[in-house]
Amino acid sequence: MLTGRTAIITGSTSGIGLAIANALAEQGCNIVVNSFSDKTQDHAVAADLASRHGVEAVYIKGDMSKPDECRALVQQGIARFDTLDILVNNAGIQHVAPVDEFPVEKWDAIIAINLSSAFHTSAAAIPHMREAGWGRIVNIASAHGLRASPNKSAYVAAKHGVVGLTKTVALELAGKGVTCNAVCPGFVLTPLVETQIADRAREAGLDRETTIRDVILEKQPSKEFATVEQIGASVAFLCSDAAAQITGTTLSIDGGWTAQ
Repeated sequence: MLTGRTAIITGSTSGIGLAIANALAEQGCNIVVNSFSDKTQDHAVAADLASRHGVEAVYIKGDMSKPDECRALVQQGIARFDTLDILVNNAGIQHVAPVDEFPVEKWDAIIAINLSSAFHTSAAAIPHMREAGWGRIVNIASAHGLRASPNKSAYVAAKHGVVGLTKTVALELAGKGVTCNAVCPGFVLTPLVETQIADRAREAGLDRETTIRDVILEKQPSKEFATVEQIGASVAFLCSDAAAQITGTTLSIDGGWTAQ
């Protein structure tokens, strides 16, 4: 149980981030929900977490493409709860194009949000965790942090960078009660992936099930999607006392993709 702990999860108003917030709240964690939009429904997500799990939860706006806002998110979370025990770097975006056609602005945005934000939030959180003698940093990387695919240069570069950052942070904090690990999902069934399924099925002239099996999950031997709940439960485990000696490693949740 993580009763009384406080967690910040970037990019957590939907999808994997929200599932992680739910999993940690179920364990008794107070939650800082984050996105860049600051809409009424963003605050409603936090209110719902608090109501369903009997914890405190707040929404704090922060654009993870901006270094100052990354660091401010951490400082505001600490100010609100007077502690920060868990940081989950989940915010991410994607764009697909060959290297020679890849828009510069898309490259810069993906590197900023998917990689640099994890550096900035971690840098802001580490002094507090080190002083407290306890902390968990979990970076949501990807199977693409361990393997490459065509037309995803920025995403692959960023996620490989996240894995490297994870190892470095873990070594710097070893023996101080603070762990840092990376979760590397393969394909996870989210609303975004549902859209990709429909688009690829239309392009290939295939039915949904064939598209999933032969196109989307081509590299995933299980031919099954991971679920957001599975990702959330895995993060909760890495934050538990049972995982106190797990640090600097990657946890693949990819149906055997990276075993090949």
